[in-house]
Amino acid sequence: MGRVVHFEIAAATPSRAVTFYQNVFGWDISTWEGPDDYWLATTGPDKEPGINGAIMAGEQAQVILTMEVNDLDEISKAVVTAGGKTLTDKQEIMNVGLFRYCEDSEGNKFGIMQGFTPMEERQKKAMSAMEETT
Repeated sequence: MGRVVHFEIAAATPSRAVTFYQNVFGWDISTWEGPDDYWLATTGPDKEPGINGAIMAGEQAQVILTMEVNDLDEISKAVVTAGGKTLTDKQEIMNVGLFRYCEDSEGNKFGIMQGFTPMEERQKKAMSAMEETT
């Protein structure tokens, strides 16, 4: 099952968007040390339900959801078979996993991510952490 694990907010002026989300929601936002202008947004403690995301430069205002998948190539084929498109080549994000942008049958952009650590292992760790807090 492809669960939403990340979001991206595109902004024409990312610094303004960073300030907005910090002031309104108290998000902890920091610059990513990768090759692109990208700001990682922590929306709350890891032991609480919810997902983290990012703010990125983009001329078109949009929110992009990323779903975690077990097999990026298999899901990429399923996207095309179901009437969608793959928009980018498969890319490796160092120490994270494999990633690709796609488009659904209605023209909505989304991401798919195959993590280097198996999904089931991360789910078990997350459940264990949540149980420790209760």
